[in-house]
Amino acid sequence: MPRFSIVIPVFKVQGYLHECLDSVLGQSFRDIEVIAVDDCSPDACGAIIDEYAARDARVEAVHLPENVGLGRARNAGLRHARGDYVLFLDSDDAYAPGLLQALADRLDAVGELDILVFDHVRTHWYGKGPRSQTADLVARAGTDVFRIEDRPEFIELFLVAWNKAFRREFFLKEGFQYAPGLYEDAPVSHLAMVTAERIGCLDRVGVEYRQRRHGAITKTPGRRHFDIFAQYEGLFAALAERPGLAWAQRLLFERAMDHMLFVIKRPDRVQAGDRKEFFALTADFYAKHVPAGFTPPGGAVGAAMRALAKRSFSTYRAAEFAVRVRRRGPKKVVRITDAASRRASAGLYTVHRRRPLDPDLAVYTSYGNGLPSCNPLAVFEKARELAPRVRGVWLVREELAPEVPEGIDHVVHGSRRYWEVMARATHFVSNGDFPDGIVKRPGQVYTQTHHGTPLKRMGLDRKAHPAAARNIDFGRLLERVDQWDLSVSANQHSTAQWERVYPGAFESLATGYPRNDRYYTAGAEDVAAARDRLGIPAGKTALLYAPTHRDYRKEWTPPFDPARLAEALGEDFVLLVRPHRLDSGSPLPAELAGHDRVIDVSRHPSVEELCLAADALVTDYSSVVFDYANLDRPIVVHADDWETYSHVRGVTFDLLSGLPGDTPGPVTATEEELADVFLSGRWRGPEATALRAAFRERFCQYDDGHAAERVVRRLFLSQDPGPAPVPLAERTPAPAPGTA
Repeated sequence: MPRFSIVIPVFKVQGYLHECLDSVLGQSFRDIEVIAVDDCSPDACGAIIDEYAARDARVEAVHLPENVGLGRARNAGLRHARGDYVLFLDSDDAYAPGLLQALADRLDAVGELDILVFDHVRTHWYGKGPRSQTADLVARAGTDVFRIEDRPEFIELFLVAWNKAFRREFFLKEGFQYAPGLYEDAPVSHLAMVTAERIGCLDRVGVEYRQRRHGAITKTPGRRHFDIFAQYEGLFAALAERPGLAWAQRLLFERAMDHMLFVIKRPDRVQAGDRKEFFALTADFYAKHVPAGFTPPGGAVGAAMRALAKRSFSTYRAAEFAVRVRRRGPKKVVRITDAASRRASAGLYTVHRRRPLDPDLAVYTSYGNGLPSCNPLAVFEKARELAPRVRGVWLVREELAPEVPEGIDHVVHGSRRYWEVMARATHFVSNGDFPDGIVKRPGQVYTQTHHGTPLKRMGLDRKAHPAAARNIDFGRLLERVDQWDLSVSANQHSTAQWERVYPGAFESLATGYPRNDRYYTAGAEDVAAARDRLGIPAGKTALLYAPTHRDYRKEWTPPFDPARLAEALGEDFVLLVRPHRLDSGSPLPAELAGHDRVIDVSRHPSVEELCLAADALVTDYSSVVFDYANLDRPIVVHADDWETYSHVRGVTFDLLSGLPGDTPGPVTATEEELADVFLSGRWRGPEATALRAAFRERFCQYDDGHAAERVVRRLFLSQDPGPAPVPLAERTPAPAPGTA
């Protein structure tokens, strides 16, 4: 029987679940069981906990047939618990290192406790806050063991489910159950604290309590916050059934009123139009349960309670206003500092924003208003086929306008028509950011397509990596994220990363990357034509070398000599060299001019065409590796600076681990090793084939040739995106050049 059972109810937290589970399973204290309860989550949470259960015997995955809510999911997990103590952890939070060992040490030192309480910190996107408001109370307890009747001040501890270890026999004997609805942990926590005979505190931060920007129930205003009344009615009904707890009624009445008054004044919980009704129900509760001889405390809470006793909403509002005035201090002058907002509120843009939105107008942009490319271009082309009524207009930089292909409508930033299309378009499709100075109007829909699967750290994760965070305003980044409505994803890894590092209210679309459709729709003629355009001689083996950008280097130089490698490989090989777009200023392409077996493709407009033409890919940490894997052709990872890159830029998994699903093929670190991989034939041997198959299984989940169609149907036709992706074994990628 394990020492601790940790029950984790799971619902729509795929971006945070790995961190939560890792924080528990990575604890130094190992005598635990983890009961992860999938509360019929509509995302990939169920699959994630199944993966953990498959590789760690301490994890039990429980799948509920229907969504029952946080409280009842805890109850379901409790039924599977076998430990001496049971702890509840919310699946978007995390344990601090060493917590469980510290709990075990305290219990060993003082003997069995009914409840052992520990502290927490709130974690925000910008960092961790200080310890909780009751940290001093936790510290004051020291190693004392007490009852609330003897130490009533400890009822003010932060009473939630996840900052306590409960003795399981005590919890079950008392029949504690979490009720459905919001604020489900308050009645159980209060009742358990006043019932327990032996309570202790651990002066240690145990939980990192995530303050989510979007999606947290407690920060979503609405009628669900009226659940608090039923929860506290349940608590007082339980008190009435336990005459031995009559002493606790006054104590818990004050806690209940304090909690209700806290909720009513929060605009992120109770909407303005509901406040009067919420106040009336609070006054009803006050009148029903106020203990005989009760005297309200002093201060703002006491003033609010006296207003409740009078049932005077106007008195309550006056008292609340007085408190706000005192706290606000002298009136402050609000300064407008956003120059972009000033520009956006004047001139043509303001005029056009008074006009109605055009439901058939869509604006596209890729790579900072570059030429049409990537996922937005694939969506644009599919929309012309399936939704021809939608007029697509591209945003491009002025210097690129002459290069826009014929037949593609476009506007230049700052032009008269630019302000019109930005003001009136209903749809925005981008793989990056739209320009500053644009105010998203109600009814406008922003689809973020992204432009790769994240091996490197992105979004808020870059804060921990100075080289990657240079010149990034993370507050502004999140303002941009708040504009997103839809986020396109190629695999579950990407979905979880985007939702975690770009916390927002957007909807994730498991459609696949539209740009990768071409790897399934292209035929032998397309492959041959691509090779002809690139000048690849017939019968030659073409290797595409496509490295990624290094934030910590001023300019890019390849880790090997392409010309010398081509000579070593011999006449049967041709090397296509494609630097990252951020390294377009490298002098290497000019140096390679005229070499008959090295082709500079740095200016080629389509990475997809380069991939179709190549027999194999040589890369390092570029996201092209995930796209190219769709073709089921050999991949070689040339990584000469993995340790530096993984520490300076940060990575989401170990590409070089050699484990199936992590590493797509042979790995080299020197020019000699790279040449040997091809000369020996290992690049396409059975081991490389097996690694590639596992990599495709993990990262090519949704790409099947129909991604653009799914996006168009969801975005422009208001239809279901369509059936699930074709199983990997049933997909037919474009033929390899040799077979073509």
